[in-house]
Amino acid sequence: MKSRNKNIEDFDNIADEDLTSLEQAGQREFVNRLKANRKKAAKAMKVFAKDLGNEAKETREASKILVKFLADGSVTPEEEKELKTQIYDLFKMVGIGIPFFMIPGSSLLLPFLIKISAKYGVNLLPTSFDHSKEEE
Repeated sequence: MKSRNKNIEDFDNIADEDLTSLEQAGQREFVNRLKANRKKAAKAMKVFAKDLGNEAKETREASKILVKFLADGSVTPEEEKELKTQIYDLFKMVGIGIPFFMIPGSSLLLPFLIKISAKYGVNLLPTSFDHSKEEE
């Protein structure tokens, strides 16, 4: 766990030499934006890594509940709610993630799609990535 936390803290120390492989791959504009917004980029990477870790933990817990259900044939109402929520989150990630990563350039539309769907009361983000309740 210590090395994982250290890696997350390393986002604060994005050095120019760490970005050379991106520059060499033709991503100069992206690298220039990262350099200009180093603190924001580091914070965004930290939040994403933390949320991804939370989602993995929730999925692991849901799999334990599923195994319990398959073995015993029943779960508590709280476990059932948690399992349903996590399965719903997984469908969200698969339903949005796969098409947007397979179609070139469509990942640029993802933030726009999330914003528009929120206006109509549809939440496309898994619970670990949804920070709207924290902002309120």
